[in-house]
Amino acid sequence: MAAPVRRWLLAPEESAEAPHSKASTWRWGVNLLLVALGLAAGFTFAFQQLHYHWNWSGPWRYRALFWQGWFTTVALAGASLLVSTTLGVGAALLARSRLLPARALVRLYVEGIRGTPFLVQILLLFYVVAPAFRLENRLAVGVLALSLFSGAYITEIIRGGIEGIGKSQWETARAIGLTRTQTYRHVVLPQALRSILPSLAGQFVSLIKDSSLLSVIGIGEFALQAQQVNSQTYSTLESYLPLALGYLVLTLPLSLWTRRLERRAHFDT
Repeated sequence: MAAPVRRWLLAPEESAEAPHSKASTWRWGVNLLLVALGLAAGFTFAFQQLHYHWNWSGPWRYRALFWQGWFTTVALAGASLLVSTTLGVGAALLARSRLLPARALVRLYVEGIRGTPFLVQILLLFYVVAPAFRLENRLAVGVLALSLFSGAYITEIIRGGIEGIGKSQWETARAIGLTRTQTYRHVVLPQALRSILPSLAGQFVSLIKDSSLLSVIGIGEFALQAQQVNSQTYSTLESYLPLALGYLVLTLPLSLWTRRLERRAHFDT
């Protein structure tokens, strides 16, 4: 392979991450563009083989439904991100407490959530738990279901990050007189955050996409509105391609933001 081609196609051996210099950014952008064009060509060829007749006029008449569903998904995902992250941090700390009932509670919560389908959890929460506590707001039930589900995975991610900190770090913090709270705040959590950011980013993206299952309890989020448009227009691809694009608009900035946080939190060891 010629040297100029190698320079444009190969990343430096010391790093496989996104580049930082201006020249490397240009090479990274060119390669992204080439891959995107290749994928676009492949999809174009596949659609041409279908001989599909596009009809955007029907879904366009229902564009207000798309916007309504998209904003509902944004509200659900935003609230659930905050609640599930708070729940995950709290449960991870409880899982490491000296109180055995607290540890047992967290273990039952995590294993119960991870071992059962999310769809079943939604139905149980909406038809059994919510009526018992006079909770009639569908959006509130949806946020609670999504937060409990995602919170269990975030708990394990954070717990794993904390337990990955070396024993010497804890002993050093104790030796210089830091309390347990100060040790977590100034020593453990900053180091754990660096290692768990990729997993957290993946979980946050999954949370946004999992919100589509809330349509089973009648929440008019993005996926449900796309289904309704499809049932009205019989334009399947024209109804679901905007759905995919709408989710991508939500998940891509989140992924890019967490990658930026990874670079800022990175330091050599």
